[in-house]
Amino acid sequence: MNELGYEEGANCNRDGCDGVIELEKVDNCSCHISAPCSGHENQDTWCPECGWRAKDDPLCVQDMGTIYPGSGFAFVEPKKRVLDPTKIDWVPELHTAASMIKKGVFPIGTPRDEVEKAVRGTFGGRFECFNAEKGQFKYIAYTD
Repeated sequence: MNELGYEEGANCNRDGCDGVIELEKVDNCSCHISAPCSGHENQDTWCPECGWRAKDDPLCVQDMGTIYPGSGFAFVEPKKRVLDPTKIDWVPELHTAASMIKKGVFPIGTPRDEVEKAVRGTFGGRFECFNAEKGQFKYIAYTD
């Protein structure tokens, strides 16, 4: 089985697709005013042959990258990453001052309590969504 493509220039390989992953075209670019424009910052990968888009794929996520402290605020620079469904894998998302969201995947057949053990917060938490058939979950972890 060929490995699925996610990066620009890689072969797609989804359901026998021979397409090559490309970056989306940007409409209404305003880089000449203030680069990079929002269109280029939100540009995503896709396959023009079969129509696959990274933003529609549940394995393609935005993980927290570098955190830049500012005056009165902090900026979190996201980085793209592909979740690994062969293990319990997740990314954090900001939620409240005392909790965080953990969205991820797990191998189909993994017991719910085993997934919870891997993502539980300091003070517990709860599943907002647990799809055993697709191997996906969303968990609210209580951290403070």
